[in-house]
Amino acid sequence: MKRPIRSLFSLVLLIAVGTALSYRSAVRHSYFSRPLENITTIGPPIVFNSTLLKFAGIDIGEAKTRQDIDQLLDGDFGHHGHYRSMSSWRRYNHLDEHPRSSGRLPAYLRSPKYNTLWPEFRKLLRTWFRNKRFEPDIMKDLIHVIKRPLDEHYGFVDHGRFYASCAVIGNSGILLKSEYGDLIDSHEIVIRLNNARTDGFQQHVGSKTNISFVNSNILHLCSRRKGCFCHPYGENIAIVMYICQAVHLMDYMLCSASHKAPLLITDARFDVLCTRIVKYYSLKRFVEETRKGPKEWGAAHDGSLFHYSSGMQAVMLALGICERVSVFGFGKSTAAKHHYHTNQKAELHLHDYEAEYDFYRDLVQRPQAIPFLKDSHLKVPPVVFYH
Repeated sequence: MKRPIRSLFSLVLLIAVGTALSYRSAVRHSYFSRPLENITTIGPPIVFNSTLLKFAGIDIGEAKTRQDIDQLLDGDFGHHGHYRSMSSWRRYNHLDEHPRSSGRLPAYLRSPKYNTLWPEFRKLLRTWFRNKRFEPDIMKDLIHVIKRPLDEHYGFVDHGRFYASCAVIGNSGILLKSEYGDLIDSHEIVIRLNNARTDGFQQHVGSKTNISFVNSNILHLCSRRKGCFCHPYGENIAIVMYICQAVHLMDYMLCSASHKAPLLITDARFDVLCTRIVKYYSLKRFVEETRKGPKEWGAAHDGSLFHYSSGMQAVMLALGICERVSVFGFGKSTAAKHHYHTNQKAELHLHDYEAEYDFYRDLVQRPQAIPFLKDSHLKVPPVVFYH
């Protein structure tokens, strides 16, 4: 009798151990396969790595950015007499083939259409660059600098309140495995990224759009089109954009005059905050995985070209203007396309997506563990990731 009981006990124990190990593995690998909701964890006080904080605050590309801005501020493009017409200018600079540099700056900036914009451009550039500093309280200003213009455009009355709910829609191919369309459209505000099309994908990604969030490279391409057309969601949908290169402020000036809806630039202080957060997580992951020092991080992550993704900053924007934030289409799967609407195969090397996923986990489970964001004194709203 004892032997069967002992064998049964051993079998139960083996099943329990196997279940526990399977559960741990599932938890570790299922972050991007199911909705992840806010879980408040109570533990010891968060201790940040002071060395990583220091390196996260160093802008490797600052010298190059300053040089580019000095060239833009000092350049004299007031004389274009040798171009008889716009068509002759285009032929001379081969704009229809590949944009080239003429002198120190891109050739396209010598177009006659930019002549009258230079004085105002330089003023805007100086203001933007002066704001390129670490000031985490910018999170509390997003209501005024971003939400107020949007409210005025859409006819919302209470400019001071947060939006009740916001959905940030990433472009991952995993969206095609779920039908979140109706759920997405039920949010008060829907934010889409980099002009990802919705036609033909409505059951997966919804059809409603209130904010088109793009990087300035997108607008730079749009500025070449007649009327600066950059409205895949309609001409009355507002665009919020962060600046990748200072020269793109010229595209903003050229296009803003023709846009019926607001075309807003994120404050450079907001950009700096996002950069520091992502860089800290990237440094932390690099040091832990390679056992190398943070000084060697730059060589592994394209140094001055390293940048946060549009999706990361769109999530940060939602934190500052929304009472609840839902995130869709973030993450990847070997069984899914990189983008739901394109055939792109690989990720961009200037982004560290794994580091951003670490940030998202903390955002949901331990927002107090996010460096630099804690300095903003922002009350992080509830965040849910759907995958």
